[in-house]
Amino acid sequence: MRLYLLALNPTDSVTEGFLPAAERLGLDVTVLTDDPAPHRRVPYPAGVEVVGCEVREIREVVGAITQRPAPAAVFTNSDHLQTQAALAAEYLGLPGKDWRAALRTKNKAQLRRHLADVWCAEVPAGAAPDTSRTRYPCVVKPREGVASEDVVRVADERELLARCAEIQARRPGAALLVEEFLPGELHTLETLGDGHGTRHVLGGFHTELSPPPYFIEERMVFEPEPPPGVVEQVLAQLDVLGVGFGACHTEYVVHDGQARLIEVNYRAAGDQVDLLLDGLLGVPFFEHVLRAHLGEPLPADLGARADRAARIDYPYADRAGTLTSAPEAAELTVDGARLTYRPLRRTGERRPLHHTNRDYLGVLRTTGADQAAVDRAATGFLAAQRWEITR
Repeated sequence: MRLYLLALNPTDSVTEGFLPAAERLGLDVTVLTDDPAPHRRVPYPAGVEVVGCEVREIREVVGAITQRPAPAAVFTNSDHLQTQAALAAEYLGLPGKDWRAALRTKNKAQLRRHLADVWCAEVPAGAAPDTSRTRYPCVVKPREGVASEDVVRVADERELLARCAEIQARRPGAALLVEEFLPGELHTLETLGDGHGTRHVLGGFHTELSPPPYFIEERMVFEPEPPPGVVEQVLAQLDVLGVGFGACHTEYVVHDGQARLIEVNYRAAGDQVDLLLDGLLGVPFFEHVLRAHLGEPLPADLGARADRAARIDYPYADRAGTLTSAPEAAELTVDGARLTYRPLRRTGERRPLHHTNRDYLGVLRTTGADQAAVDRAATGFLAAQRWEITR
């Protein structure tokens, strides 16, 4: 059986998660990508084929697949390619997401219009926002952005006009969205469905953010059993959006008992959260995701563990410059807590400051029997490290 995997750049989810899972399932894999060179430099499992293709264009995706061995599944874990993968799967008569749901979750303006519970206004590319109807404070973001890139809170009209102009200068062809700021603690809900009526809640995370006006995710603490009433509210909103197939990473806030969606990432969580879940839950998470795309029903009980604690930390740059000193990759156990640190930026590399997840210097995944032990181990490890940036 052949899996066609649509990808842009190689990611941890692909290299450490989905490709090894596909190998364990006995799948032959063809990676379709618009930039083959980086993928060919990655040590993919033997037999993985890398093919150049304009993966953002559905006609090219279908053309590339139909002239090769018959597919058993079309899959992507890229934010940018969910609609294309869903359309290709539908065209080929394969299991997949509803392309309408994939589009309305990627396009944040469509998501807001569909839920109709948050004030928002779309700003076309190159246009100025209509300040006469804006409610403050508000949030400006690219309509189809990812990873908190160019997402910023603004307090008044002057700041709104300035922020929109700044973002448009960096993204001249991108439409923006201005929406009301939603107060409350930020959480995530991780779900996995098979399209046959089974959808599992795998838990969620409490996310700690950087100080305003930006929204950099600094730390995520695992919540094995989010409050049932909150889960029901989030699932109901996902149902309205048509989301229920495969993996989904949903961000929401809770304020006065009401859960309201921030965004829906219709894929497995990135930034190594999915790798954390795979080990934490004690189930073959990546295999389950691929099996759903092969049309196989999920078991009624995944057998996921709920007796483990975990958190994930993201040390990040606070200034532009060259990274001159940083810790190397590490695997260690401290008082029963298991720590995995992976650097995300090489020493000697110079970068600007983005105020987004692009500023991450590394990622620390920590798991253990109880949260106190996990917190002590993670805090101690981070305090002992040094990241030095020279301007």
